[in-house]
Amino acid sequence: MENLTYQYDTGSTIKKSSGLYQLMLAHQCELQETNNIPCFFWGNLTEPYTTAKCWTTIAKVVRSSFSPIPPSLRDPIVSAGAERLRFEGFSSCNGVYVRLDMQPEAIDGEFIASGTTNVDFNDPMLNALNAIQKNERVTLAVGQQDVQVITSKAKVVEKKVTLPTRWIKGLTSVQLYLADMEQKFEIPKIQAIQLFQSLPKGVLKGDFFVSKRAGKFMFAPIATPDSVRIGGVQRLRLLEGLLPLLDNIMVYETADRETCAFVCELGKMQLLMAFSPDNNRGFSGEGKALENLTQNVPIEWIYGLNALLKSNEVFSPTMLSIEQDIDLGTMDQLTAGLSSMGLLGYDLMENSHFYRRLPFKTERILSLNPRLKNAKKLIENNEVQFVQNTSGYIEALVKGSGVQHKVVIQADQQRCTCDWYTKYQGKRGICKHVLAVRIMEEAGE
Repeated sequence: MENLTYQYDTGSTIKKSSGLYQLMLAHQCELQETNNIPCFFWGNLTEPYTTAKCWTTIAKVVRSSFSPIPPSLRDPIVSAGAERLRFEGFSSCNGVYVRLDMQPEAIDGEFIASGTTNVDFNDPMLNALNAIQKNERVTLAVGQQDVQVITSKAKVVEKKVTLPTRWIKGLTSVQLYLADMEQKFEIPKIQAIQLFQSLPKGVLKGDFFVSKRAGKFMFAPIATPDSVRIGGVQRLRLLEGLLPLLDNIMVYETADRETCAFVCELGKMQLLMAFSPDNNRGFSGEGKALENLTQNVPIEWIYGLNALLKSNEVFSPTMLSIEQDIDLGTMDQLTAGLSSMGLLGYDLMENSHFYRRLPFKTERILSLNPRLKNAKKLIENNEVQFVQNTSGYIEALVKGSGVQHKVVIQADQQRCTCDWYTKYQGKRGICKHVLAVRIMEEAGE
């Protein structure tokens, strides 16, 4: 087979023998046209009042902080494509993730192109949203450089801003938690309102749990086998403004019972809010993405997929493998890598990934993680020594500050003698020593 290459405008190359080369070549013209179109979507909201309430809830989240980090962020990310709009963001402390998924029925307009931007929601925008009435005509325009909301009383234009570094890091982790979640409860509207009315007041220390007893949902300080843990339970108050509008609330939890998410069903749209394990733990610092960053995803693959997929489009590795004749092993590696870069989101209701075009260079991801950089430095300095490397068991010595750390990796367990592992026991991602060993083992060194 020919091993020719195609030069992309970034200077990267894609082998012609690659299935992803064919993808990019077939969609090259579409991608170039998209990059030159200033507007992604223009149209009207079919549920303007509910949509406005969801937007103000997102604004409330991004203006909040539940740790010593002061509130400083107010810019939601807006994705347009695949006949859908998504608005998402994080609290300033990065411990609360929020996303509004607007179904095709929630909007009446034209998707001119697919893309993503991020803008501030300043006071003029919030004032306009708070003034929207139920039957009012509201027009929305989403473009590369701005987002416009036009009502009968005002026209507000919010310009594109730089995506915060903490949000980029959060996006590389949060969907990994979502993909690990299972539904635990479905709470009808009336019971949801009653549950939130019993929400404990003030800032509370310790864990709280949502449980169901005798058909009634309640908060309790003690866990039961079927309860859902909520760290920093007062953060749930961010959802209170939506209670009169919702149909029901779906509650999800990760397998380790550390992280949970609440999904409010609001007719033609759903608002998801995910909560980190505690107030002082942001998604950006959890390090979960490190599990998948041990294998580098060639940037050429990303250019190929970016040429093929639209923002918000369902990402099915199996179908993509069949349709484009790409090896399933390659697709597994690509899925893990894209998730770890924040380029895949996860839809709990549909139980599937979706593709997200982000308004920053993907090369920035690796530079944002100090543990990954430090692990690679350990390898470059030949500071990792394998003691045993057999199927199902790896033991290695890794140089630390004046000591040699022992790393052991087994089928379902990995541990290290460093202070990081001793303190967090793997709950905040793997340490740089384990990461270095895994990178070397997977590279066959």
